[in-house]
Amino acid sequence: MNNILENFAATTKSNLQALEGFASQGHANMEKLAELNLAASKAALTESFSHAQTVLGAKDPQQFAAIQSGVVTAVTEKSAAYAQHFQSIFAGTGADFTKAVEARTAETQKAFADMLANLTKNAPAGTEAAVAAFTGAFASGQKALESAQTSAKKAIEVAQSNFSDAAKQTTEIVKKATKVTA
Repeated sequence: MNNILENFAATTKSNLQALEGFASQGHANMEKLAELNLAASKAALTESFSHAQTVLGAKDPQQFAAIQSGVVTAVTEKSAAYAQHFQSIFAGTGADFTKAVEARTAETQKAFADMLANLTKNAPAGTEAAVAAFTGAFASGQKALESAQTSAKKAIEVAQSNFSDAAKQTTEIVKKATKVTA
């Protein structure tokens, strides 16, 4: 019995350390997003004032229109770059998190299966039916977890693909629109 408690304590400690790693990783990715947003807002502010100075220097309506058209094109390109950078951070975060969760899940399942095997070996006489039922429930639970992991992985892949496609399509549409107005 003591061995089972020690195994359970070791598994719990390992899971807690993994949770700390997930939290640290999430925090690091939030820092990346904050840095991206701060850089984008700083650039937008600087460019806005620069654009205002340029517009004030326009000599005629044609020059004003040319300046405005150039700004729309630049904003479109910068927006597309921002979206791609955001998507790369998001995709990297999802991939790292998925790998880490899968590894932790496999380790936890193995530890629990080992603990269950040890428990089965040391079960008192006459409890074979209960042990068999518990073992069967455990196996069913593992299959359900694997199915859920597969479904979640596919959903994440589809979401990332859709986000990437939407960003590309939006960029192309805006680029076409700016070429028409230019």
